[in-house]
Amino acid sequence: MTALICGSLAYDTVMVYPGRFRDHILPDQIHLLNVSFMVPTLRRYFGGCAGNIAFNLKLLESDGHAMGAVGHDFGPYRDWMIANGMSLKFVRVMDDEYTAQAYITTDLDANQLTAFHPGAMNQSWRLEIPRDAGIQVGVLAPDGRQGMISHAEQFARAGIPFVFDPGQAMTLFGREELEAFIDQAAWVTVNDYEAQLLQERTGLSTGEIAARVQAYIVTQGADGSVVHTASGRIDIPAVRAAQVVDPTGCGDAYRAGLIYGLAHGMDWATTGRVASLLGSIKIATVGTQHHRFTLDEFKERFHDAFDYRLD
Repeated sequence: MTALICGSLAYDTVMVYPGRFRDHILPDQIHLLNVSFMVPTLRRYFGGCAGNIAFNLKLLESDGHAMGAVGHDFGPYRDWMIANGMSLKFVRVMDDEYTAQAYITTDLDANQLTAFHPGAMNQSWRLEIPRDAGIQVGVLAPDGRQGMISHAEQFARAGIPFVFDPGQAMTLFGREELEAFIDQAAWVTVNDYEAQLLQERTGLSTGEIAARVQAYIVTQGADGSVVHTASGRIDIPAVRAAQVVDPTGCGDAYRAGLIYGLAHGMDWATTGRVASLLGSIKIATVGTQHHRFTLDEFKERFHDAFDYRLD
């Protein structure tokens, strides 16, 4: 099954603060916030939701195409994608823009502060969902506002079921727009904080969202995840990571696991476990696209974690 992942392709500048934000941010002075964190560790990686999901699908030997708008500085990322066997078929360069840039600072509690420059991503609306490319499932990940609206409508018109993954883009939309995304999507996936925000903004309960889609998936970090369907809930255990190094990109790895399970006709209990394991592998490595495994190795790790085998 071929997947089309609409979303950002970005350069991630990741900094690690060897302390805890909470020790330096005074709750009663938040309106006067003016802090600086010394970050001895700084690295630049290739990231963005579409790129990260496509990378993880490639590791799982699945067919996933990233679709996004990038800038004139995309050359190093292009070379990386080619070297890793990732498709560039639906990536378009906007010569008058920079590629999206994320500046991420993580503390020892895995809390993150992020500044994001969208650059070319805001022109993603200029790309169209292809109807003749054999796309069988889509992902609508954080992207430019108009691009997300247009691509959801195009997925729906083309009859391509898609995962709605609003992420940090949720604040770009009001109630009616978010409800439209939910109604157009086949699946919705968010983390626990985003779930609260989505439900507050739409006025919909967990059960009401689940009733509108095939599944409403909520990740809960170290507490695992929950798949809500019209017939009930399925609790997915977290997989203990070899070490907790960098949470950046864990959600994208999890979503790639969802796509893999859907593409292979797995039930939700197994699909969720594939996603959970993929997230735990990613968190043990710095950067969003630097973990490595073969599909056979992944299947062995799945067996070790859950005591049954993937077909």
